[in-house]
Amino acid sequence: MQSLANISEIVANFNCNADTASLQSFGSGHINDTYFLKNIDARGTDYLLQRINHHIFTNVPALTDNMCLVIDHLKRKVSATDPAKADTEVMTLIPGRDGKYFYHDKHGDYWRMCYFLSNTKSYDVVETEKQALEGGKAFGKFQCMLADLNPAMLYEVIPDFHNITTRLAALKLAVNYNLKGRVHEVKAQLDFIYRYAETMQYFQQPEQQAVLPKRVTHNDTKFNNVLLNSNDEAQCVIDLDTVMAGYVAYDFGDAIRTIINKTVEDESDLDKIKLNIPLFNAYTQGYLTEAARFLTEAEINSLIMGVLLLPYMQAVRFLTDFINGDTYFKIRFNGHNLQRAKAQLRLFELLQNHKNELHNIIIKQMESIKKGATLAV
Repeated sequence: MQSLANISEIVANFNCNADTASLQSFGSGHINDTYFLKNIDARGTDYLLQRINHHIFTNVPALTDNMCLVIDHLKRKVSATDPAKADTEVMTLIPGRDGKYFYHDKHGDYWRMCYFLSNTKSYDVVETEKQALEGGKAFGKFQCMLADLNPAMLYEVIPDFHNITTRLAALKLAVNYNLKGRVHEVKAQLDFIYRYAETMQYFQQPEQQAVLPKRVTHNDTKFNNVLLNSNDEAQCVIDLDTVMAGYVAYDFGDAIRTIINKTVEDESDLDKIKLNIPLFNAYTQGYLTEAARFLTEAEINSLIMGVLLLPYMQAVRFLTDFINGDTYFKIRFNGHNLQRAKAQLRLFELLQNHKNELHNIIIKQMESIKKGATLAV
């Protein structure tokens, strides 16, 4: 927790009325540190203050430019139909007194502030089909509204973020260096990962890259990055640090990774990891209801590969971090990243076993939408 003196200094650099004495930690993110602050005016909007992990996000000004570009685009789209919703359905960054949307403090840390969207909630584990449906609508609408934004305008925040070829190379490098002497603990996991390595490089195949368009994508679509209102209806997509060019299947797959699992991402009892097919069906329906407006046939057919890739890739990332000594993801205990990797590999195994069933659900949902009302572009 930051000291109040330090927080007061940071907050003073933003155009806000935050009560620094109300500081409390907020959320469950793996990378940035987030704090909740109340407004001095009880009738005013409260705030979120974030310390950006600049060791991971090494170009904070460019990252911020990405966020501002996307936020402005989304606000224009929402305002075109209902101006009153622009600030409740899209996050709002607070400018600093120097006009920048971040503050670089004397300790070298980077900070940003945004308004807190009251009467909203997020879920680490999806509980109902309605929640899954609304999450699908949220991310489908997010992609749809950004479909006409040129992805080349965005800075690549983390190069090769979802490039599994690069991730596998990093894993092999970690194994070769074995800095913490942990490789002997993960032989079974490494064997399993290498067994599927070639198949999982689907999106790096030239024939796929020739037909799959790059679009502006979120790239971190775990379910708790959707805010729902008090009625569990989609309201806002948050956490835009990794917004950049990508394939739509990456976003679809990462959302499914956190929705279809009946337990938490880092479940220690692998027998508890089971697939919730009704939630998959509901999310797919919600997503395609919005995304069918712009998706190509090749993109639709690629969605199932995103479903398989993202838990596999996340396992590779967790295992790499474990071998390297837990330098990337926050951990709560020794061996946390290994536990995460094991859980994600079990999830991948189950998804692989049900691949055809899940793909058929995607196709049937798409056919149903095509038979329905004409979709406006």
